[in-house]
Amino acid sequence: MQTQELVVIGGGLVGAAIAYGAARAGAPVTLLDQGDVAHRASRGNFGLVWVQSKGDKVPRYARWSRDALTCWPALAKELLELTGVDVALHQPGGFWIGFSEAEMEARQVMLERINSSVGGIPYEMLDHAALKARLPAIGPAVAGGSYCPLDGHANPLMLLHALHAGLKARGARVVSSVDVTQITHQQSGAGFEIKSKDGKSWRAPRVVLAAGLGNNELAPQVGLHAPVLPNRGQVLITERLKPFLPYPTNKARQTNEGSVQLGYSVEDVGLDDGTTVSAVEWIAKRAVTTFPVLSSVRLVRAWGALRVLTPDGLPIYQESASCPGAFVATSHSGVSLAAAHAQVIGPWVAGLGAAPDAFEVFAGERFLDPNRSFSNAH
Repeated sequence: MQTQELVVIGGGLVGAAIAYGAARAGAPVTLLDQGDVAHRASRGNFGLVWVQSKGDKVPRYARWSRDALTCWPALAKELLELTGVDVALHQPGGFWIGFSEAEMEARQVMLERINSSVGGIPYEMLDHAALKARLPAIGPAVAGGSYCPLDGHANPLMLLHALHAGLKARGARVVSSVDVTQITHQQSGAGFEIKSKDGKSWRAPRVVLAAGLGNNELAPQVGLHAPVLPNRGQVLITERLKPFLPYPTNKARQTNEGSVQLGYSVEDVGLDDGTTVSAVEWIAKRAVTTFPVLSSVRLVRAWGALRVLTPDGLPIYQESASCPGAFVATSHSGVSLAAAHAQVIGPWVAGLGAAPDAFEVFAGERFLDPNRSFSNAH
C-alpha cells in the first residue's frame, strides 16, 4: 500500500505531462503506467505542435491551443537542461496544403473565423506560386495553402522519454505495468483507493484519470463522464534524405534526423491498430502528389496507432463534483498541448494552482445533452 498526495493514472503524453507539471509544482506524485500492453496513442503521434484550425466554433479551445504553443519553448529548454533529452522542438511556422480552390476558400473562412473570435492566431493564405516560393518541392497539383507562424513540430517519442526522465529527476515515482481496474472514493475523507488488476493498491487524496481509452471504464467510478472512442491513424516513414522540407505540413514533415513522416489516415476500426495496404497506398500517393520528389524514395517503416477521441474531438478536463479530488483529462493533442498540460493542468490537479478559466466548456456532461449533436472530425 502506497500513500501519495497525487496519483496519475496513465503514462502517455497527457498523463506524463500532467504528472510532470504537478511534480514540478512541488507535489509528491506517483504515475501509474500501463506499459507496452496499452493502446498508447503517444507511439503514433504525428508530432505536430499545431494551432491553425484548432477551435473552430469553440474559441476557448483555440485560445487554449494558442497559449500552449507559446509555452512550448520553455518546456523544451527545461527538459533538456533537466534530463539531457532534446525533444527536437522546431517552430518555424507550419503549412496546411490544399488541392482545390474550394478547399482554399473554406480554409480561409475558417481561419478568419477563429482569428477574429480569439485573436493572436495569425495566418496567411498563399496561392500555388506563393506557396512554392516557401516550399519549392510542392507539386503542380497543389492549389495553395495556409501558413501560421506559431506552428511547428517535435519528436513525440523523445518528448515522452523526457517527461518520464523529468518526473524521476523531480522525485516522482513511476510505476510500470499497472493495469488499474478500480477506483474507490473513501467517504470518510481519506481520498481514493486505486486498485490494479494484479491486486496492488495505492491511496491518495487526489487522482487524475489520464488513461486514454481506459477512461471510459474508470471515469464513472468517480462520478465523471468521459466517453472516448478509438480512431486509427496510419503513418509512413521514409529513408533519411537531405533536407528539403524546412517547415512541417499537415501532409508530411521532415524530422531532424532526415527521415520524412507521412500521414495520416482517419479510420473507425475499433481497437485494431494494425496497418493496411490500402491506407499505405493512399498515404503514399497523396505524399507523392504533394511532394513529387518523394516518388523515388524508399519507405522503411509503417505503423498504426489509435487516437483517443471524444464525440466532438475536444478535450475533457474536469474535477468530479461527487468525488472531489478526482479529475479526468483526455485529449488527442498530446504533443501540441503538452506545455499547457505541464504548466497549467499539473499544478491545478495537485491543488497548487488555480483552475483554468472558462473550462466548463470542456466538462464531459456536454455529451449528455440530447439537443446537441457532435462530430469529432479534426
